[in-house]
Amino acid sequence: MIEVKPLQNLQATVTVPGSKSYTNRALLIAGLTDGECRLEKPLVSDDTKYMIRALKAFGVSVQEGKDVFIVSGSGGKLSTPKEDIFIGNAGTAMRFLTTFSALAPGKTRLDGDERMRQRPLADLLDCLTQMGVKAVSANGNGCPPIDIAGGEVPGGDIQLAGDKSSQYLTSILLSAPYFKDDTCIHIQGDLTSKSYADITLDIMKTFGVHVDNESYQRFKVKAGDYYKAQTYQVESDWSSASYFLAAAAVTGGEVTLTDINPHSVQGDAQFTSVLEKMGCRVEKKANALHIKGNPLRGITINMNNMPDAVQTLAVIALFAEGETVIEGIGNLRIKETDRISALANELTRLGAGVEAGEDFLIIRPGDYKGAEVETYDDHRMAMSFAVAGLKIPGVRIKDPKCVEKSFPDFFQRFANL
Repeated sequence: MIEVKPLQNLQATVTVPGSKSYTNRALLIAGLTDGECRLEKPLVSDDTKYMIRALKAFGVSVQEGKDVFIVSGSGGKLSTPKEDIFIGNAGTAMRFLTTFSALAPGKTRLDGDERMRQRPLADLLDCLTQMGVKAVSANGNGCPPIDIAGGEVPGGDIQLAGDKSSQYLTSILLSAPYFKDDTCIHIQGDLTSKSYADITLDIMKTFGVHVDNESYQRFKVKAGDYYKAQTYQVESDWSSASYFLAAAAVTGGEVTLTDINPHSVQGDAQFTSVLEKMGCRVEKKANALHIKGNPLRGITINMNNMPDAVQTLAVIALFAEGETVIEGIGNLRIKETDRISALANELTRLGAGVEAGEDFLIIRPGDYKGAEVETYDDHRMAMSFAVAGLKIPGVRIKDPKCVEKSFPDFFQRFANL
């Protein structure tokens, strides 16, 4: 357990680790190239380690150096894993590898921990089935463990429900250049978390593959349009940056983020505009950003494109004047934990008034008291509630090691503010 000490007169300059979203996509893409890729400034965390371990099981060589991964790609010709691949609770890796596994001959089983075995994959499995790939949930409930009988993936026209996770779409897109025929994915309804699809299209383009995106309703990828091996620098993670932006917001202090792209397509790069609406002052520079906290006001906002910053916003809302309404967040219920329920529980524990619905949260300020905060084995619960401790004496974070999923030295950096 870690107790966070209240902070006054915050003045800090901060860098954050490489993006988890970009690192995992880059690893998988590099594993498919026909050559050697240098991935510079990658995120080194539990989630990326699970991805690397899995790639090695498919015969991809990955050397892990200081601030660099060197990946020798397979040219799309994968080996059959010798044993089941365990992915913990790394949802990104599980989803991306589900389609990737179909490129490997023979049978692959992907499994995870207890929570991973509750996270749905049925829509993605249905897409693979539409293409003629045998991909099933071993327990028949649409969740891991997943059995995939791989080899040649036909491609073709497929229908995908867009309402649960954009990672299903990303999973298919990343491997689609190595399918037998061109692939066209038709999205049913509205695609959730479009910003994560933007990350996928951006990195595929960087590695030489064009995706035809028709208004997020149809995505087309040409078969045989293969990735080109290269040196690639992973940009900093805006989700990780959000906690330091929040620190400035709630304390009225100032934080400068360095070595970060203010114009990134990462959805959470837009979190600065949320903070501006609440009263903060933000100045964007070439490769940096400065934020000054001011008195905060509650807002009503749809966070569908910034799901990983919802917990950060919910904690900031504790210190705003008036209520904050956060909408469009239904997919938080299938993350590392049911994040809507977890937020309602822990914000209430600190003394806030909270109303939780299927896809929204309403947060009203209250009289706050320190408490032991449950983290539900969810890295973002631990990091966001650390921000509350900067203002509320006696906030203690349980199981702080859960941050190793995406930001292993978070608490060391946070203590240095």
